[in-house]
Amino acid sequence: MFPEPQLIAEFLLLGSATGFLAGLLGIGGGMLMVPFMTFILAAKGYPADYTVKMAVATSLATICFTSLSSVRAHSRRNAVLWPIVRLLAPGILLGALVGAQVAVALPGRLLSILFAVFVAFSATQMFLDRKPKPSRTLPGRLGTFSMGWVIGMLSALVGAGGAFVSVPFMTWCNVKIHDAVGTSAALGFPIALAGTLGYIWAGQGMPEMPPGSIGYLYLPGLIVVSLASMCTAPLGARTAHRMDIRPLKKVFAVVLYVLAAYFLFR
Repeated sequence: MFPEPQLIAEFLLLGSATGFLAGLLGIGGGMLMVPFMTFILAAKGYPADYTVKMAVATSLATICFTSLSSVRAHSRRNAVLWPIVRLLAPGILLGALVGAQVAVALPGRLLSILFAVFVAFSATQMFLDRKPKPSRTLPGRLGTFSMGWVIGMLSALVGAGGAFVSVPFMTWCNVKIHDAVGTSAALGFPIALAGTLGYIWAGQGMPEMPPGSIGYLYLPGLIVVSLASMCTAPLGARTAHRMDIRPLKKVFAVVLYVLAAYFLFR
C-alpha cells in the first residue's frame, strides 16, 4: 500500500510543516495540506480531476485525529461549550455529507477555484487580524441548525475544520473568543468524519485511483501526514507563546495569496 520512499518523505515534510504552522499561527491545516498535497499527487501523474478531491478528502480525515487532541486540551480549560456543540452538530453532519457529494460532482477545476477563494478569504482575515464585534446571542434551534449546515457544507468543499466560519459566528453571537475556539475544535470532529465518509462513498469504484486509496481518501498520505503533524503541532503552540506572531501572520498571509493565485491560474 505504501508508495516509494520519496513520496513518504514528501508527506513527512508536509505533515511536519502543517502541524507546526497550525500550532504556531492557529490556522487550519487544510489551507496548507490541500494545495501541497495536490502538487505532490499531480507530480506523480495521477488524474488531474482526482487530485484536488483526494487532497480535500485526506485533509478532512487528518482533522479526525488532530481535533481529538485539541478538544482534550481545550476541555481541560473548560473552554468547550457542549450545549452549543449539540445544537450545531446535527446541521454540521448533514451539511458535511452533502458538501462532499457536491464537491465530488464538481469538475476538479471548479473545486480548485472554490478552494482558492477560501484561501484568499482566510489570508485577508489573517492579514487584517480582523475580529468580529459581538452583537447578539445565538439564534434559535432552526437558525443554529441552518448555520451548522452551512459550516459543514463549506468545510467539506474545501477540506477544512470549519473554524474559519464557526469561530467568527460564535464570537459575533457574544461567545468569548477562547470558548469559541475550543467549541470550534469540538465541532471539527463531526465535520471531518462526515466529510471523509462522504468522499469515501462518492469515490467507490472510480478508475485510475492510486494504490492505497479508499474512495477519494488516500491512506498513505493520511497516515504519514497525521503522525508528523501531531508531533510538530505542540512545538508550534509552545513557540507561539514565546513570540509576537502578528507580523509572522501577515507574512504567511502573503504566502496564502500566492497559493490562491496558483489554484486560480494553474
